[in-house]
Amino acid sequence: MTEPQLAVASVVTSKLSVKAPEFYPPGYNQNFNQNFTDSSFEDRYDGYLTLAEYVQDFLNHLTEQPGCFETEIEHFAEALNGWVTTDEALQELVELIYQQATSVPNFSYMGARLCNYLSHHLTISPQSGNFRQLLLQRCRTEYENRNEATKGDEATKKQFHSFVLFLAELYLNLEIKGTRGQVTRAEILQEGLRELLNALFSNPVDSNLICAVKLLKLTGSVLEDAWKEKGKSDMEEVIQRIENVVLDASCSRDVKHKLLKLVELRSSNWGRVHGTTSHTEATPENDPNYFMNEPTFYTSDGVPFTAADPDYQEEYQELLEREDLFPYYEENGADLLGPGDMYFDEIDDEMDPEIEEAYEKFCLESEHERKQ
Repeated sequence: MTEPQLAVASVVTSKLSVKAPEFYPPGYNQNFNQNFTDSSFEDRYDGYLTLAEYVQDFLNHLTEQPGCFETEIEHFAEALNGWVTTDEALQELVELIYQQATSVPNFSYMGARLCNYLSHHLTISPQSGNFRQLLLQRCRTEYENRNEATKGDEATKKQFHSFVLFLAELYLNLEIKGTRGQVTRAEILQEGLRELLNALFSNPVDSNLICAVKLLKLTGSVLEDAWKEKGKSDMEEVIQRIENVVLDASCSRDVKHKLLKLVELRSSNWGRVHGTTSHTEATPENDPNYFMNEPTFYTSDGVPFTAADPDYQEEYQELLEREDLFPYYEENGADLLGPGDMYFDEIDDEMDPEIEEAYEKFCLESEHERKQ
C-alpha cells in the first residue's frame, strides 16, 4: 500500500518592488540619487550640477534614512558653505527645506533639527539676513495667512496644519545662543504659536481642532513653563477655550474626546513626574511617591498592604527583616543562583529518552520530505 503524498503549496513570489510608489509618503520625490543605496551621501556630492538637485537629494536621503543625520550632517553643511555664496542661493536653500518639512509627512522634526544645525554652521550672512532670519521670514509669510487658511478648503487647511506642526518643532529645536553663551528658544515662535492656537480655535472644525491637539501635545508643557516664568496665564485661557469648544462647538464626538483627554493630560502636568528636590530629604509627608518603590505584602486573607498602611506597620517591618532569610531570591521569586552554585550544577541538561526518540523521528521525516 503506497503512502499518501503530501501536497506542497507552491511558493508565490511577490513582484512588488521595494521602490514601489505605495511605500513612499505623499509628496516624496522618488527621483533621488540611486548612489545612496550603495554608499553614504557624503561621497556622492561632486556630480551635482545645481544646488537644488544636491539639497533635494539630501533631503530625500534623510527622509528615507533619518538615522544618517548624525553621521552626514557635518559634511552636508561643509559642502553648503562652499556652494551657498549668494543671497539667491541662501533663499533657495531655505525654500527647499521649508517645502520638504511642510509637505512630506513626519519630516517636520527632522527638518527642524536640520534648520537648527545649519543656523549655527552656515558661514554666509548677507545683508538680507542669515539662514535663521530668512527661515523665520518664510514662516511669517504663511503665518500671516492663518485666519484665511483655517477657513479654506481641505487642501489649504492640510497645508496650513503641516506648517503649524513644523513651527512647533522649530520652537522646540531651534536654539538661539545669547551673547553670554546661554541657549534660549526663539521668543517670536512662542508668540506665534499662541496666535496660531487662537486661529485654530476660532474656526472649530474637526481638522483645525485635531491640529490644535497635536500642537499642544507637542509643545504644551514647554509653552506653559515659558508663560509661567513671565507671570502669564495663557495656558489657563487655552484650556478654558477648549472646554468652551467641547460644550458649544458642533465638532464630532471623537474630536471632543481628544480635547477632553488633552485637558486631562494637562491636569497631570503634561505627564511629567518631578523628582524630589535634592536639598530636601524625602519623607512620607513631603513626597507623595515616597512608598512607590516599596514592596507589597499580603495578609493571610489575601489583603495587600505596604509601608503606607498604618494598620500593618509592625507586620510590614517584621516581613522586611525576614528578607535576609532568602538571600538567593529576588522580590518576585526569581532564582538568583548561577553557574557554579550547588543547585545550578545539579540541573540535568540531558534530553528525556522518549523526547529524544520523537525528535530524531521528526528530523528523519523532515529530511525525507525535503528530498522528495
